[in-house]
Amino acid sequence: MAENERDIVFSEAVKAGKRIYYFDVKETRNGEKFLTITESKKIVEGGDTMNPQFTFQKHKIFLYKEDYEKFMAALEKTVEIAKGAPIPEPTPEEKPQSNNGLDINFDF
Repeated sequence: MAENERDIVFSEAVKAGKRIYYFDVKETRNGEKFLTITESKKIVEGGDTMNPQFTFQKHKIFLYKEDYEKFMAALEKTVEIAKGAPIPEPTPEEKPQSNNGLDINFDF
């Protein structure tokens, strides 16, 4: 078994057209669990029409337990707006701060 597969304790895949989204729960050596979300997109890279060559472009997000609630709240809010819910007015705390002409809104 490959090193990166050994620490997966749960995996769920969602097929969506040319993309597959993998939701994996992994465990560190000290027993801490975290989530990885991977988007894998099939790319045709050449070859002829009879024998096309494929590669997979992957993007990963690592999400740790201290961020689960904030991540889920933002995801749920964003999905509801994408489905047609009205866009709420930002509170003063959510409004971006101006810094030398750059809008920055990071909460670390």
